Amino acid sequence: EGIHRNVIRESSGNPQAINLWDINARNGIPSKGLLQVIDPTFKRFHVAGTSWNIYNPVANITAACNYAADRYGSMDNVNSAY
Repeated sequence: EGIHRNVIRESSGNPQAINLWDINARNGIPSKGLLQVIDPTFKRFHVAGTSWNIYNPVANITAACNYAADRYGSMDNVNSAY
């Protein structure tokens, strides 16, 4: 449930979504993909065996879930933009 809820909120389910207006974008590292992950976070939390393409749905979701688990305990605990 947490993954789906966050995908819909972050990208409306568009794996090619890119945010060009938030603070990350203004700092030159726009949020990308289904769960709107920035490049440094994607690289840090990337799961071995998945694509290195941040727009790849599996790679984006698994990296974002690893980040959420590290920071919040679980993606289920993320109820707003992270």
